Amino acid sequence: MSAVLAQHGATVLDIGQAVIHDTLNLGLLAWVPQRGEVGAAMEELRATLRALGLEVRFEPVTDAAYRHWVGQQGKPRHIVTLLARAILAEHIARVTAVISAHGLNIDKIVRLSGRVPLVSTARDGKACVEFSVRGDTPDLAQLRSSLLELSTELDIDIAYQEDSIFRRHRRLVAFDMDSTLIENEVIDELALRAGVGSQVAAITERAMRGELDFRASFRERLALLKGLPESVLDEVYVGLTLTEGAEHLIATLKKLGYKTAILSGGFRCIGERIRARLGIDYLFANELEICDGVVTGEVRGEIVDAARKAELLRQLAAREGISLEQTIAVGDGANDLLMLGVAGLGIAFRAKPIVRATAKQSISQLGLDSILYLMGISDQDARGPHS
Repeated sequence: MSAVLAQHGATVLDIGQAVIHDTLNLGLLAWVPQRGEVGAAMEELRATLRALGLEVRFEPVTDAAYRHWVGQQGKPRHIVTLLARAILAEHIARVTAVISAHGLNIDKIVRLSGRVPLVSTARDGKACVEFSVRGDTPDLAQLRSSLLELSTELDIDIAYQEDSIFRRHRRLVAFDMDSTLIENEVIDELALRAGVGSQVAAITERAMRGELDFRASFRERLALLKGLPESVLDEVYVGLTLTEGAEHLIATLKKLGYKTAILSGGFRCIGERIRARLGIDYLFANELEICDGVVTGEVRGEIVDAARKAELLRQLAAREGISLEQTIAVGDGANDLLMLGVAGLGIAFRAKPIVRATAKQSISQLGLDSILYLMGISDQDARGPHS
């Protein structure tokens, strides 16, 4: 096509190609300076492509239409990411209807997840489609609210974020530990062995929902553990379960050169083992006081609460010489909200309702490694060029 157009002195103004299941779609916007050459160029193109077994369609573009198209390049760009165990036609229909209803145009649609067999189940599947969206919406808060309601109704995850230069240039990812990197709440596991499981679990639940001050609730729960043998910590660690996708996510981030951190309101003695197991760079957590092999019910040093997590994220960004826009924070509880708000990308992961409604982004349906999709990293990118 370009060889034919070259013979007529054409300028290529836009070009795009996509291959979907062995079907190639190529679009090209060209300007032929000599009006009399247009018809000849079209005939030659038609003959050339017919010989290749390809179909072609021509559409004239007026000066006014072209000027309008050029004017659109200043419009804000956003990314809408649809995540589910399996993406149904209904999901795409409903999401795109919301986008359209808010006056936005979809420029491009890309599948970020890998190719999956038909026998994959709703339990272990992983699918992601990314929409590149352009335009101004009169009420961004309402758009986000509509997408959140839709994700709840359809049991899918929908992320909406600005398509800025920082999106593919994040450098630091900070995680809460309990119920984020691991599926468990360590303090609840210790409480079970101390015979105060129901009491501590009830306080933990209220604290994570934001109904109780974290510092006060933490001290109250910790006091109930007084007298617990230190050896119980080893038993609890052995029973901990890493969250789905945690190992793949951290390994991929390390391969791509990201720094990682644990900023936890849990215990350092457990966090150190998780850090070593996953190869995480930084760890900040509470120092459980142990005397003569027994838990005293007290904590040493400053409690890592919501404000401390946010401050630690700022300090780590400064230490790494990056802006806060280049950071990502992931957590599930109310004590993570400040950290999520400070980060360039804050993600509520399988979070409590108050956190899910407040955080910039939310993931509830897939594993921790689906965070890579929100960063614009496809399964192929994560596997590397030789996979």
